[in-house]
Amino acid sequence: MTGTKSQVLVVDDEPGLRETIAIALRRAGFDVVSAPGTRQAKSALAQARFDVVVTDLVMPDGSGIDVLNAAREHDPTTQVVVITAYATTDQAVRAMRAGAYDFVQKPFSNEELRATVDKAIEKRRLLDENQELRARIAARMQLGDIVGKSEAMQSVMNLVRRVAPSKTSVLITGESGTGKELVARALHAESGRATGPFVAINCGALPEALMESELFGYEKGAFTGAQQKKSGLFHAASGGTLFLDEVSELPLPLQVKLLRVLQERRVRPVGGTTETEVDVRIVSATNRDLDRDVAEGRMRSDLFYRLNVVRIELPPLRDRPGDVELLAQHFRARFAGEQRKVVVGFSPEAMRALLRHPFPGNVRELENVIERAVTLAASEMVELEDLPTEVVEAPAAKVQPLPLDTDAIPPAFELEAHLAALERGYLEAALAKTGGGKKAAAQLLGLTFRSFRYRLAKYGMTTGDDEP
Repeated sequence: MTGTKSQVLVVDDEPGLRETIAIALRRAGFDVVSAPGTRQAKSALAQARFDVVVTDLVMPDGSGIDVLNAAREHDPTTQVVVITAYATTDQAVRAMRAGAYDFVQKPFSNEELRATVDKAIEKRRLLDENQELRARIAARMQLGDIVGKSEAMQSVMNLVRRVAPSKTSVLITGESGTGKELVARALHAESGRATGPFVAINCGALPEALMESELFGYEKGAFTGAQQKKSGLFHAASGGTLFLDEVSELPLPLQVKLLRVLQERRVRPVGGTTETEVDVRIVSATNRDLDRDVAEGRMRSDLFYRLNVVRIELPPLRDRPGDVELLAQHFRARFAGEQRKVVVGFSPEAMRALLRHPFPGNVRELENVIERAVTLAASEMVELEDLPTEVVEAPAAKVQPLPLDTDAIPPAFELEAHLAALERGYLEAALAKTGGGKKAAAQLLGLTFRSFRYRLAKYGMTTGDDEP
C-alpha cells in the first residue's frame, strides 16, 4: 500500500486477542484503533473515518451486528469483517447478509486476517474511486440544484452559465414543479452578485395593496397600521437578486409601477415623496403563456419586454425521461443523508415503475415520491411497495395503430426494408430524447435493455459501451 495509511478499528472484549490482532495489523502497515466493546466502538466511529472494522461477533455489551450498523450509518463504504467461533457461524452469515464484507473463523492465522483486511481495503478503495467518478460525472450534469443529462436540460444549464454574469433580466417559463426557482437561484449563485441577497416573492400570494408595500416599502402613516417606516423587497435585495415568482399574477396597476422601477432603477415607497436608487437584478418566472397574456391584455407589453430580455424555458419531466433515474438517485442520496438511513439504490421493479410514470407534477412530484420512498424503505434498496399507488399502478401506454393508406403503397414496396427503417428511426428518436441514455431509451420503447442493445447492434448503432 502507498500514500496515507488505511484506518482499521479492532473491536473485541478479549484483551489478549484484541492486542494480538492490533499488533499484526500495525505490522502490516495499517493505522489501528482498538475498542473493548460496542459502546467504545460506536464512540470511535463517531469521531473518525475507518476503512475497515474488524469486530468480534459476540460481546457482553452487544454484538458485531450493532457495530456493523453503526459503521454503515457513519459511512456506508466502511467494510466490516466479523470474527466468529464455530458455534456462531450462522450468525456470521446473517452479518454478511446485513452488509458485512466477510468473516474469519476462530482460530485464524495472522496471514489469513491480513489477507481478508487487504481485500476489504481494496473494495473500499474501489468504492471510493467509483464515488469520485460518479461525482465528476454528476458535476457535468448538475448546476446548483439543477440536475439533468438530457439535451434539453444541458441547454438550460449552458444558458444559465452564459447569462448569469450579466445584469440582464431573465424570464423563466415552464409548468409548475419544473424547478423555476432552482434556475433563479443558480443564476444568482453563478453571478457576481452571489455574495448579495437572493430575495424571492410569489406575486400571486398577496393582495394588490400588500404587494405594493412589500415590493416598494412604505412610510410611517401611509395607511392604517403603518406605525413605522419599512423598506421593501427591492431594498432588501440591493446588491443581489429579486426573484418575482408567478409574475403573471401582478394586477395591471401594479405592473405600471413595477415597469417604472425597472426603467428608472429608483423606488418610491407607499406614502412617500422621494425616490431612492436600487441596484437589483430581476429574475421572474411564470407557468402561464405570457405571449398570450400580452395579446389578451392581461400583461402590459412594455413590462413583458423588460422582463423577457432572456427567456429560459424549462421542459416538463415527461419530455426528458432520461433524467428521471438521475433525479431519482439525486433525491435518494439527499434524503438518505438527511434521514441518516443507508438507502443505496432502487430495485429494478421500483425503477421501472418510476420510469413508466408520467409525473404530471414534474420534478416536484418526483422529489416528493422519493422522499416518501426513502422514509418507508425497510432495506438498503427502495422497493416497489415503498412507492405510492399512483406510481406503481401507472397504466402502460396503449398502442395506437397507425393509419394505413393502401393507396399510398408503391408497386415495388418492400415491407421488410420499410419496417427496418421504421425501427431504426424509433431507436434514434428514443436515444435523442433521452440524451443518449440507453437504459432510459429502452424503457421509453418498452424494451428490455438486452433487447434494445440487440437492436442497436443489428443496425450498427453500438458505441462499444454496455451501459447508458
